[in-house]
Amino acid sequence: MIKKLLIFSSLLISTSFCFAQKTKVEDAVTKLSKLMVTPDSLAIDEMILNSLSYGHSSGKIQTKQEFMHSLLSGESDFVDINLTDQTVVVQNKTALVRHTLNAKTNDKNVPGNVKLYILLIWSKEKSGWKLIGRQAVKVL
Repeated sequence: MIKKLLIFSSLLISTSFCFAQKTKVEDAVTKLSKLMVTPDSLAIDEMILNSLSYGHSSGKIQTKQEFMHSLLSGESDFVDINLTDQTVVVQNKTALVRHTLNAKTNDKNVPGNVKLYILLIWSKEKSGWKLIGRQAVKVL
């Protein structure tokens, strides 16, 4: 009886921990989306690792500095972002997030709409979940 209780307790604790981590990743995704609409250089810098690889659906790959510059300069100007069909998989200190991004943009003062499938890769650091990779593909 005690053995079964210990196993059940271990599973309950493990499940609670995984759920808590998944929620923290989801919160990080939400924060990143808000920062892409209303960029704040310090906040963006804090949530992205220096080794970021940021892939666009066009094939363009950006570093952290290039990604931040495009947001802060208005080169990439998101007016509104809506994420749907999101899934989150947490494995140890890595999280994979997939979703569909529907956004209104105003890049170079040209209004537009984009719909992309996105893969985000997050790394669990001492200070929280940090973005290390992103890849977008066009929805056909």
